[in-house]
Amino acid sequence: MYIQFFRKVGKRKAATKADKSSSQKKQRDAKKDPNKPKRPPSAFFVFLEEFRKDFKKEHPDVKAVSAVGKAGGQRWKSMSDAEKAPYEAKAAKRKSDYEKLMKAYNKKQESTADDENEGNDEEDEASAEQEEEEEEDDEDED
Repeated sequence: MYIQFFRKVGKRKAATKADKSSSQKKQRDAKKDPNKPKRPPSAFFVFLEEFRKDFKKEHPDVKAVSAVGKAGGQRWKSMSDAEKAPYEAKAAKRKSDYEKLMKAYNKKQESTADDENEGNDEEDEASAEQEEEEEEDDEDED
């Protein structure tokens, strides 16, 4: 006995995934606050700041960002832990500063959120009263 299996033909699910990811991206982008402190750079990026200056002095004709990044990455990999230590210390200091700024930022956000919620409660009560009055007026007309 010979049994054939047929593949079901239908729409692919990939289209819906793309729609979801783009909507999630829009939500994520909409929530960014320009007042929020930027995350601190890692030790490698602290190193790269200094390396970029030196590299531009030595190679003024090289304009490609990728060339600077590749050279910096090779240099970073070849460095010992002792050579990386000052950059890691600077990165740790920037991270602690960032954490302090974030605490202050979060406190400010909480206080403004509380203020907004209090205002929203008053608005909600006022709109609820208006709706009740409108319902009473509708009942009176009947």
